[in-house]
Amino acid sequence: MFDLLPDRVPWYVVGPGLGVLMVILFAVANQPLGASGAYVQTAGFVRRRADVAVWRVWYFVGMFVGGILVTQVLRTGAEIRSGYDALRAVWPLWFVTPLVFVGAIVMGYGAATAGGCTSGHGLCGTAQRSPASLVTTATFMASGIATTFVLRLLTGGDL
Repeated sequence: MFDLLPDRVPWYVVGPGLGVLMVILFAVANQPLGASGAYVQTAGFVRRRADVAVWRVWYFVGMFVGGILVTQVLRTGAEIRSGYDALRAVWPLWFVTPLVFVGAIVMGYGAATAGGCTSGHGLCGTAQRSPASLVTTATFMASGIATTFVLRLLTGGDL
């Protein structure tokens, strides 16, 4: 089998594609697209809440299934990876595991506090010119840049 997809789709393809998707979603459903919103809706669906947007449940399931399909079916030689190989190359597993766990808790807390995730605020909220989303997006971008800077200092440029 041949590789159907490149390692990364270029930004000039994905960026406009996401923009068009946002416009279509607002035109059709008048709702934003966000991963944490899809997670919350899926949790509500599992709990049998009545006010669930079922299309978001399918979106959530599609993120997971789509990732598996792309890595296992459309790509040859794909392997299951943790995604933390760069961290593992610098630090031992006993350090990386709690670091990733704490990072996930902090991200979840941040998404809950901010009322959405980076995709929801960064893509949809800023497109709606929401002041809260603009501040949130600026905050997570600044935090990401600062974290990258600190990691580069701590690892001597290995990360």
